[in-house]
Amino acid sequence: MDWFSGFEPICQTDVPLAELTWYRLGGPARWLLTPRDEDELAAVLRRAHEHGVRWRVLGRGANLLVRDTGFDGAVIVLSHVYWEHVDFEPPLVHARAGVDLPRLVRSTLDRGLLGLEGLAGIPGTVGGATRMNAGGRHGALADHLRAVRFARSDGTLVNRPAAELAFGYRTSGLGDAVVVQITLELEPGDREPAMERFRAIWNEKYSTQPPVAARSAGCVFKNPPGHAAGRLLDEAGLKGQRHGGAEISSRHANFIIAHPGATSQDVLDLIALAKERVHRATGIELELEVEVW
Repeated sequence: MDWFSGFEPICQTDVPLAELTWYRLGGPARWLLTPRDEDELAAVLRRAHEHGVRWRVLGRGANLLVRDTGFDGAVIVLSHVYWEHVDFEPPLVHARAGVDLPRLVRSTLDRGLLGLEGLAGIPGTVGGATRMNAGGRHGALADHLRAVRFARSDGTLVNRPAAELAFGYRTSGLGDAVVVQITLELEPGDREPAMERFRAIWNEKYSTQPPVAARSAGCVFKNPPGHAAGRLLDEAGLKGQRHGGAEISSRHANFIIAHPGATSQDVLDLIALAKERVHRATGIELELEVEVW
């Protein structure tokens, strides 16, 4: 009996992942499952746990590079309409894991709930943004996070205050747990100044980063303490450096662009080159922000 017996309505096999990521690179997933609610998600995780099946969760694929060989395991996608629900209970906002982060930011501002405007221009879903504590120099998601409901790898559903989950710079204490829903506490206020700030941050990113149409996965490396990764890469002469079909952006050195014909290995080779050059010049070991499967 297949490990996914009973889940056939939500399971596909040998599914190409490239078109599900911003890089549009990489091979297939052995299985792809789309659970329709939190109980079905928990059941899938329990079954995978019982059978020793490797798994990953895929959101919008905005911060992900899939290897050319793909992922020999189960990829869980929270794409059903169930996962896109948001409840507004000012000043609290309850958002499920599949909610589009940019849409959530705009909808809170439209209701005069302030605090998320610093996340302008950051793509992804609520689940992925929570797990990595998405943000930038204008603030991070965890700044306003009050509680998280998540499923452990064995399928157990848990509620925890955000303060117990060790959120930090591009990290959290969630480990391999799957975010189900979050609760944010925002500040009621005048939406117009907040919208102005939102637009200013968005325009700043638009003018200094590669265009949204470019095939990238956002910032490749985390900023080391006291340094900006983009500046370190720039000072190492890496802007415009190419390997195969991959190129370090000439606009912002912490972005790697995939041109037509690029492979995931091209990007990985360029990542290795960038790390080596920066380490040789500064002694600093850059840490990946982009996730690699």
